[in-house]
Amino acid sequence: MNDPTLVRLMEEIGSTGNADALRDLRDRFHLRMEALLPGGDGESVEPFNAILNGMHDALIRRAVVLSEEAMARAGKGAPPVPYAYLLFGSGGRSEQTLSSDQDSGLLYEDPGPGLDPEKVRAWFRELGGLIVKTLERAGYPPCDGNVISANEAWCDAFSGWTAKLDRWFDDPHWEHVRYLLIMSDGRAVSGDERLAARLKDHYFRNAKGHPGIAERMLQNTMRYKPLVGLFGQLLPERYGEDAGSVDIKYGAYIPFVSAVRLMAVTGGIRETSTLSRIRRLRDTGRLSASDAEACEAAFGFFLKLRLLAASRNKGGLYANNGKVAVTLLTKSMRRDLRHHLGTVQRLRHSLQRQIAGKFRLIHDGGDQT
Repeated sequence: MNDPTLVRLMEEIGSTGNADALRDLRDRFHLRMEALLPGGDGESVEPFNAILNGMHDALIRRAVVLSEEAMARAGKGAPPVPYAYLLFGSGGRSEQTLSSDQDSGLLYEDPGPGLDPEKVRAWFRELGGLIVKTLERAGYPPCDGNVISANEAWCDAFSGWTAKLDRWFDDPHWEHVRYLLIMSDGRAVSGDERLAARLKDHYFRNAKGHPGIAERMLQNTMRYKPLVGLFGQLLPERYGEDAGSVDIKYGAYIPFVSAVRLMAVTGGIRETSTLSRIRRLRDTGRLSASDAEACEAAFGFFLKLRLLAASRNKGGLYANNGKVAVTLLTKSMRRDLRHHLGTVQRLRHSLQRQIAGKFRLIHDGGDQT
């Protein structure tokens, strides 16, 4: 998709000097991408998704740079140690839609001799807050769960992050498991990627050392159910302003990507995008070629439907609830949706069987790999 308008926008993002200009670029980018939305049944959504998320990444990176520059202008100086700005959720998976919120964290290197750890912590917490504010001005609302770099729980030194991971793995109650699943989608969008890779190393060493964590993760993963009834019928919303809509986000996309994510985590696969995970699961023999093909088709279809969900500008922030009116779905789209939801059901059942088998081995004292 060699669109000259998008090429110019990308160039402007890299040189813009303030948050207000960044917001203008976000608006122009949003409008252009709306005009380029994939339509036909046979049209792949993958190229569109790659460009869309590349633009989101560019906007976020520029917000990080602008925030660093604001710190310098305020007399706070340059970053005292290397750091990485992390994305979680759909941003971490490179699957953001046109309207996306902020799921972020900040990871910085432990300060060495001659640096005051408290001053370094204060510097990065101020930076983390500035980045969130800059992105809000650009139209990205903070996520409802407060997983943002302005929250001190998600802004820490390397040793602080590893201590958190150790605690979450050692005490896997519901909220800690939720945090671990969030972390599995994390990637560095800006800064020191090697620092982020070291943290991921620590995560997967812990996952291997705590084989029973898979059953706890499964409980969380199975929380959201596909939107089909007992006889394969679609289950639309019955009440409220979204009555007559189907919840594509929480009734199709989330159940699917969560199952793929857990398969990847239990298989030691470090990729974060769902497509990359599916392909690695296939290449390592954890998914058959035919199952991987079915999963890729389901994922592409769900992404396309997510792009149909109406975007709303709420208080100057882009948002959508992931719901699509049934009236927007053609007969063939409804048929395909039911078909791909069947793939989700089969994938989830396969995941349950895999983890149940592994968990029995653990309790029987057998192979824990």
